[in-house]
Amino acid sequence: MWHPEIAPDISSFTNTTLVPPVKVGKAANTNVFAAQARARGHQGENVFLCFLLLIGLLYGGIRATYQPSFARIYQVENWWGKGKDQEFLTKPTATWLNILLILVFSLSLALLLVAIHTNIQTIVILRRLFDVPESAIMARVLLYTGLIAGFVLGKYLFLELMGYIFDVTELVMMQYREFVRTFLFMGLFLPAVMVLYLSLNQTLPEAVLWASNGVVSLMLVGTVVRIARTLSRRVSLLNLHLFSYLCATEVIPLLVLLKLIVFTY
Repeated sequence: MWHPEIAPDISSFTNTTLVPPVKVGKAANTNVFAAQARARGHQGENVFLCFLLLIGLLYGGIRATYQPSFARIYQVENWWGKGKDQEFLTKPTATWLNILLILVFSLSLALLLVAIHTNIQTIVILRRLFDVPESAIMARVLLYTGLIAGFVLGKYLFLELMGYIFDVTELVMMQYREFVRTFLFMGLFLPAVMVLYLSLNQTLPEAVLWASNGVVSLMLVGTVVRIARTLSRRVSLLNLHLFSYLCATEVIPLLVLLKLIVFTY
């Protein structure tokens, strides 16, 4: 097209748009692109399915090993207050059953967060500490599992600190037990959401995304409501001091979690 000494021969130029395209090559390229799109759509499906089977086996094994205590946590009558609603709130929290259930719950929630493409690593501190690429699905699931389990277990230390500041240490243990019980109970429905994701994500991705985020939001908001309901049986939340304590320990963390997990788009 250009030469420093010779002018271009305009008569030799041809209009390439008049050349008919090669249909065979176009079809081949289209098939390649379609195959690549389908491959990206199914990325990680086998990993999700294996983790889902593992979660089912863990729940089954825990239920068979700790039958009475397992039933006490997941009994619907206790959830609605028709049974011995306060029994769990008086039992020790640091038991092997609760620790195992917290780990299974953390794995279930981490699997759902990775499936709905929620990137917790947008937090600068976490990105510097744990630089896990988005393509490493198994590593991301394990990372999120550790972060969620650390959050659930570390919530007790946070409540102890806030209880000391607000001088309501007598409410800390009851609040934390209700927090753990509500998370464990509502976490039982997370594998069902994963089944919905694996079944309909290819055909109805927007609906599955809304349903998954709705379940996560309901779990977080429902936990705060249950805690407020439990604390109101002991003390009046109309007291500005106690209301401020509840906002500092539950409402503000709820808003932060919703921003990081749900409203990330």
